[in-house]
Amino acid sequence: MNRRLLHTPEGVRDIYSDECKKKQVLQRTLKQAIECYGYQIIQTPTFEFFDIFGREIGTTPSKNLYKFFDREGNTLVLRPDMTPSVARAAAMYFGEEGMPIRLYYMGSTFINNSSYQGRLKESTQLGAELIGDNSVDADAEMISMAVNCLLKAGLTEFQLSVGHADFFKGLMEAAGFDEEAEEELRELIANKNFFGVEEIVSRFEMNEDLRELFSMLGASYGSVDEMAKARGFAVNYPKILSAVVRLEELHKALEIYGISKYVSFEFDIMSDYQYYTGIIFSGYTFGSGEPVIRGGRYDKLLNYFGKNAASIGFAVVIDQLMAALSRQKISIGLVCHGELIVYTKDRYEEAVKAAMEIRENGRTAELLGMDSSYTHEDYENYARQNHFDKTTFLEGKRNE
Repeated sequence: MNRRLLHTPEGVRDIYSDECKKKQVLQRTLKQAIECYGYQIIQTPTFEFFDIFGREIGTTPSKNLYKFFDREGNTLVLRPDMTPSVARAAAMYFGEEGMPIRLYYMGSTFINNSSYQGRLKESTQLGAELIGDNSVDADAEMISMAVNCLLKAGLTEFQLSVGHADFFKGLMEAAGFDEEAEEELRELIANKNFFGVEEIVSRFEMNEDLRELFSMLGASYGSVDEMAKARGFAVNYPKILSAVVRLEELHKALEIYGISKYVSFEFDIMSDYQYYTGIIFSGYTFGSGEPVIRGGRYDKLLNYFGKNAASIGFAVVIDQLMAALSRQKISIGLVCHGELIVYTKDRYEEAVKAAMEIRENGRTAELLGMDSSYTHEDYENYARQNHFDKTTFLEGKRNE
């Protein structure tokens, strides 16, 4: 036998036994957390036309996509990101809908990362999209729901870092930086190298207020009063000012939800997804080097599919969240329910009837023919490992 056939390709893995059960429990918990906000489930295809994720959309770079062809020669891709797929579906099926649309999803995404990055190339995401609402209230609902998901998952120590796409865009426009300088700054900010940012900014002549705004990159703000300083410096820069005011309004809304302690505001928050136009956020916790949750506002994305609708959404990266819970020793409870029935051949009919009755009552029953090489203790250990709360032995002829 070719041993290579037993292994998965690089970047994907098998999930089985208790880990798989725990993942399913976590997914059900998160679904319930989202459904209680009034969101409806949607499923989109695992693969779509290439253009759904093309450069104009501003999603994953082409080199990181899994591409293939259909019989007609159309280029297809395994979805790297759920949001464009949901946006396409919303434009198709809710094109004339004027009221807000609340949708949520769960599925696998596929990104062909470089092997040295050590990331999974297939990951499970569960997320939500609020389509057709451009208000701060919608921003607050989405962040509240993201916090609620992490709390329901069992996390107690985590932080959502919230920023605004137009803060950085406004800085670039006001400073007149070219594409090369902008890309260099993006890389420095992504690596949290703010000394490098300061060094680049020092090369250029600019208004002192603008220089002060650059200096606010890398800081964390927990109150409206702290952000007021930025508003003062941004008076002559409309795009930056609008971003700061929006964050101040969002902060006040989140105080009403009572979740401010889980949120920090950071002007340097950016995303690899270029379709984000407003609020951007990422959730972090101990035990995960990557965000466990990502989201943001994308007010122009649906225009590509023929629907003018401001929107905001987020996705929980289930695999990252599972890893964080494990490393924090936060257990995902597996309910013990059901019965293991171990029988000898002459009690087979009785065992089957007993199992059928148990199943009709909504419980689990597993039948296991008795093997003399195993003891009762072996079977009881097997039952515990598989989360049965009862073991029944039917052996020898029943006394009538």
